[in-house]
Amino acid sequence: MTPPLDDRSSDLRELFFETAHELLQSLNEDGLALERGTGGEEAIRRVRRVVHTLKGDAAAIGMRELSQLAHDFEDVLTPELASERAADVAEAVLAAADTFESLLSAAAKNLPSPGGESLRALIRRLCAEPAPKAPRVAVDSKAPRQQASFEWNEYEHSLISETLAKGETVYHVGVSLDLTNLMPSAAWQLVRNVLHSCGSILVLHPADDAHAEHVEVVEAALSSTLPLETLRKRLRIPAVTGEVVLDRADVAGEALHELVSAQHGAAEGAAIPSAAPSAAAPSAHAAAAAAGAGAANNLSAASRAAALVDKTLRVDSERIDDVLNLVGELIIGKSMLSRTVAEFDRRFQRDPLAARFADALGFQSRVLDTLQKSVMKIRMVPVEQLFRRFPRIVRDIAKMRGKDVALTISGESTGLDKSILEPLAEPITHLIRNCVDHGIEPPEERIAAGKPARGTIRLSARHEGNHVVIEVGDDGRGINRDRIVERAIELGFVTPEEARQLTDMEALGLIFIQGFTMLREVTQISGRGVGMDVVKTALENLKGTVNVQTAVGKGTTFFLQLPLTLASIKALLADVGGQLYAIPVASVVEITRVTEGEIHEVDGHEVFQLRNQVVKLVRLNRLNNAGAPARASRRLFVIVVALGDRKFGLGVDNLRGEEELVIKALDSRMTQSEFVNGASILGDGTVVLILNLPVVVARLSRAVMAEALA
Repeated sequence: MTPPLDDRSSDLRELFFETAHELLQSLNEDGLALERGTGGEEAIRRVRRVVHTLKGDAAAIGMRELSQLAHDFEDVLTPELASERAADVAEAVLAAADTFESLLSAAAKNLPSPGGESLRALIRRLCAEPAPKAPRVAVDSKAPRQQASFEWNEYEHSLISETLAKGETVYHVGVSLDLTNLMPSAAWQLVRNVLHSCGSILVLHPADDAHAEHVEVVEAALSSTLPLETLRKRLRIPAVTGEVVLDRADVAGEALHELVSAQHGAAEGAAIPSAAPSAAAPSAHAAAAAAGAGAANNLSAASRAAALVDKTLRVDSERIDDVLNLVGELIIGKSMLSRTVAEFDRRFQRDPLAARFADALGFQSRVLDTLQKSVMKIRMVPVEQLFRRFPRIVRDIAKMRGKDVALTISGESTGLDKSILEPLAEPITHLIRNCVDHGIEPPEERIAAGKPARGTIRLSARHEGNHVVIEVGDDGRGINRDRIVERAIELGFVTPEEARQLTDMEALGLIFIQGFTMLREVTQISGRGVGMDVVKTALENLKGTVNVQTAVGKGTTFFLQLPLTLASIKALLADVGGQLYAIPVASVVEITRVTEGEIHEVDGHEVFQLRNQVVKLVRLNRLNNAGAPARASRRLFVIVVALGDRKFGLGVDNLRGEEELVIKALDSRMTQSEFVNGASILGDGTVVLILNLPVVVARLSRAVMAEALA
């Protein structure tokens, strides 16, 4: 039976939005490759294929405006224009990705279309303006083969205008490289370092040394307080540079450009007529021409794709979640059956059925474990799906802040549960924004400190046991512990008395308090004191932890530790004041017993000695204000857990053994406690609460310290 038309249209629309976001991610990656000069003609061909696919798919579901805009954008994607105006085409590809994404987002939420007039204006300008031609002269050590043209794009013009509006002096700088130099990349690096030492670089062409092998003229927009002749003398480097062109930026010219941009922005809000049907559905001749252009190159790729489709099945993630929930119920059933078999064995020790029951239970357990692992593998996705979006974020923020930053990524194939991977996007984005904005120094400051002008941000992932560790680090200025504490006292988060007793780790942990910020002015990127709090809250919700390592002048690294899955855990059951709690086995280091007489108080914290270590004690009976009165001879069970690189002892009344638990999320109407992040049901029907260890340790330790200071 054929499904109704509305159902098929809904399925097609849902599939379109899913694939469109993948296409836009590819568009962003190719745009960045073109900007770095590493994409070449193959990158342009990939962009054309993506835009052509997006155009056809959008027309198929009735998004005519997006289809028409993609059709118009194809005029820019020619190899000739890409080679002659590489920087402008790369900027146009990234602008197109942003415009397409805004159109898709509005359509998905049934909101009015934001329009795309700014992209249309950019397309018209690129198609109408002739590409700058370099004068044909003989190769000579004293005369460059190209001349500085200072053809800045829309974004670069806005940077120059904003700088001029602040009253700063801006120069257009053109430096020809000595053609006899055998190392153009090194020459380009020297010129860039000199520019950084002379002022603040607003624009630099080429922006990356990847394309420096073929560069003859370095163009820049430089904000500087140095006199014109001083700049000219510094830029004349023997055997490295030739002619130096310096022009002071024209305020009137930049103001005229801003006026034109404002008119384009106003036009963007106006109503946009619907695209003609012929545009939404291109002619058969045009489609055939587009298909034929890449047929020879894509024949083998199409064959591989067809073979891959035969082995691939797209399944809604909710269906996999349903299967996993059923596996969880089977695990609870196994626990119930295990208890029943144990009870039967106690009552009928000599019955031959006991051994047969045990064999059957063992077989069922092995099959169930295999089933659970198989379902979990289906839910595992490589972190590459998340990491792919960050190069564009780094690029945009670095340009906004006038910094030179590179992003290195490793461990992209590390697998992580899809339910954990998706919520990680926001906290990692906050960390990367902070690394670019706060961590990486301006180029001139890095050069003065003996560092490369270009800063580096590292993003990596790896498996550690039952956890995944994601590192976000930079080689910037690092975090000054004393300044953090001073700012926290100033903002009223700690008192001077409390600040004196803070360890280095606790002092660095102050940056995660909501409202904490080192900036005294709010910027477009930071200064509101919410970013790092979002990071910590998100990690706690995912049953993970975040730790910081820093060295002043060398950089900072954030370590995010997350469980492989949120579906089930192995836990140690402990009884505290009549309430049963579960502590994840992955965090447990060892179990010991201490007497009350072996517990001492240091700086307001209870501690005990574990061999040659002093470990802080956290009594879990404070969770429900229960527990027997302290006696010097009383022996206390202590579960030693590791959080980051520190150990803590959890004091409990009794231990009940180890169990595999299926995590059940608690409805917010049932509990408002931050100490608990889930619950489970044992085989006998008992409900056990799963403790959120980072919160338990932090809050209870703080409570004890407050009592000691009172």
